[in-house]
Amino acid sequence: MNIYDVADKAGVSIATVSRVINGNQNVSEKTKEKVLSIMKELGYTPNVFARGLGLNTMNTVGIMCTDSSDPFLANAVYYIEQELRKNGYDSFLCCTGYELKNKQNYLNLLLSKRIDAVILIGSSYLESNVKDNSYIMEAAKEVPVMLINGYLNKPNIYCTLCDDQQATYNATSLLLKEGRKNILYLYTTKSYSGIQKMKGYKEAILTKQSTIDEVYIQSCPNNIEKVKDRLLKLSEDGLVFDGIVTSEDLLAVGSLKYAKTKGISVPEELSIIGYNNSILASCCEPELTSVDNHVETLSLTTVGTLMRVLSGNTVPNRTVISTDLIIRNTTNFSKDIRSLL
Repeated sequence: MNIYDVADKAGVSIATVSRVINGNQNVSEKTKEKVLSIMKELGYTPNVFARGLGLNTMNTVGIMCTDSSDPFLANAVYYIEQELRKNGYDSFLCCTGYELKNKQNYLNLLLSKRIDAVILIGSSYLESNVKDNSYIMEAAKEVPVMLINGYLNKPNIYCTLCDDQQATYNATSLLLKEGRKNILYLYTTKSYSGIQKMKGYKEAILTKQSTIDEVYIQSCPNNIEKVKDRLLKLSEDGLVFDGIVTSEDLLAVGSLKYAKTKGISVPEELSIIGYNNSILASCCEPELTSVDNHVETLSLTTVGTLMRVLSGNTVPNRTVISTDLIIRNTTNFSKDIRSLL
């Protein structure tokens, strides 16, 4: 039995059931009695709202990320854990890797701990095969599922994401306005976020030409030296490029190493833009122009949304955060171009 069964049998919304469980006053006494009666009839004891029923739960939220060594994910974990603690919640962290089976196993493990909710950090939790996302939807029948940087339009799943498509569109468009003719796009994965970024790049390119030359879209390993080697090979094969837009700062740093190896001047001969505005952007030389997707805002917004859900409030399924382009020394935008930001 789950909250959906209770709502269906009572003829009310899931939000109404959650309000009843939490003692929200915006429910009539008649509706409250009906919902509680059906819960008793069905033998339903909800994990997510057990705190409100005085059932001595752990006041704990599960957090899942694929790779805690990734700067974006590590920062998100930090901000989320801190904000949960401020709201009286502890957390369990699982670093799942990218294999679907491991993700499923870790989510089941967290559910067995009687968590109040689960937060999935990163769009790598969304599989291209829709059926493979069923384990997330099943979990959402028991507890709220918060998804950062991905979008899944299903009940009890709440998504906080950046406008990645617009961000890469803007970055690529600025390089085109700067006069770059051949812009390379580097990415690591085709996650939900990765697909949105690639769409933005393609959309910008198509404002200048009628078709996309796929050779300028390159999948790269998540490794600085291997990115450098990939670009060296592309150059040796005759590919000409004077601009690089990347889906991750690490790829941009690899591009800088390529330029240094080849004796190419950045940004005079080659402009480079990273993504995430991570610590890598200010550690390299020259410092990296990068898209800031506001990991702190994403994280705090996610926890804020969760707190409203746990209080029985109705909240949107999707919250979109805008990005900023932080200009440093790997681009050479004129004052006129900067004014477009």
